[in-house]
Amino acid sequence: MEMTTIFAILAALAVGALVTFLATRGRGQGQGQGMGDTGEIVGRLAQMAESQAATQAQLSERLQAQERSVTKAVEERLTEFSKRLGDRLQLSANQSQTTLTDLRERLAVIDKAQKNITELSSQVVGLQDILANKQARGAFGEIQLRDIVESILPPSAYAFQVTLSNGKRVDCLLDLPNPPGPIAIDSKFPLESYQDLRNAREEPAITAARRALTADLRKHVRDIAEKYIIPGETAESALMFLPSEAVYAELHANFRGVVEESFRARVWIVSPTTLMATLNTVRAIFKDVRMREQAGLIQAEVHTLLKDVARLDDRVGKLQNHFGQASEDLRQIRISTEKVTKRGEKIAQVELEDAEEHEELAADSESEANAPQLKVISDD
Repeated sequence: MEMTTIFAILAALAVGALVTFLATRGRGQGQGQGMGDTGEIVGRLAQMAESQAATQAQLSERLQAQERSVTKAVEERLTEFSKRLGDRLQLSANQSQTTLTDLRERLAVIDKAQKNITELSSQVVGLQDILANKQARGAFGEIQLRDIVESILPPSAYAFQVTLSNGKRVDCLLDLPNPPGPIAIDSKFPLESYQDLRNAREEPAITAARRALTADLRKHVRDIAEKYIIPGETAESALMFLPSEAVYAELHANFRGVVEESFRARVWIVSPTTLMATLNTVRAIFKDVRMREQAGLIQAEVHTLLKDVARLDDRVGKLQNHFGQASEDLRQIRISTEKVTKRGEKIAQVELEDAEEHEELAADSESEANAPQLKVISDD
């Protein structure tokens, strides 16, 4: 409708301009031509106006049809675009929701890991505080030693914090029979020198830390040998327990001289893993000792068992004799029954023979009775 209005305005302006032009021209040519020319002009203008109105109507219809077509196409495109946009927005929303869900789960996992890391950090700090204090470090080693020993050996095979005859208290004493005898285990270790060695970065500091650690180790080995190896009371060796596999590996890797000196002093250095293997061997020794202690009782039981077997064999022999006698009695009974049967058969045969003889005698008697008569007749 806006285009139609524009065309109408333009047509009106054109008509107005033409009328003005003609009027101006009419004044220039004079009044002589008269009113005839004006009437003709007005008629032509009216005809042009009618033609312009018809053209304007046709143009308006065409414009309205085109407007409807364009409006319909635009509406269809807008509908299709809205549908596509809605689908894409829905897909994007779903993907965003899935991504947010995954992100929340990952954040939850990260939060949990962060909490675990925080707890682990606090535990590591606590462990460092424990290991920094000699008494706390000794308690930590004793607790670890206690857990390992109690998990492998029976309660009768060990004791903790035992005071020896020299007044020294040992952390753990394994009650092994002679030989080798009770074995002492010490769970204290000079960790300060080892920490200084691990923290050293320059060569002079490393050398000084190695010397200090070597000196502390030698002194600790001598102390264990002097305190916990008592002839006639304990075994000829003792154990130095290290509550860390890293320290044990460092000693055997870089302090072989100290380890060999501990061997000569008969102080065996053990870590948690090697202590477990040693205690398993000790448990096997305890089993062997208990078996040897019970060997006499086992032999006595075996002798008693042999007597019972001999008595059983004797009774079986007697039972066999009884069975043999019963078999012989049965055989004799069978013989007797056979004899009785035979005698009965003979008796039956004798009775039969007597009956036949009796019949024969009766027949003979009858024939003898008839015989004299025949003789008399013949004599006659």
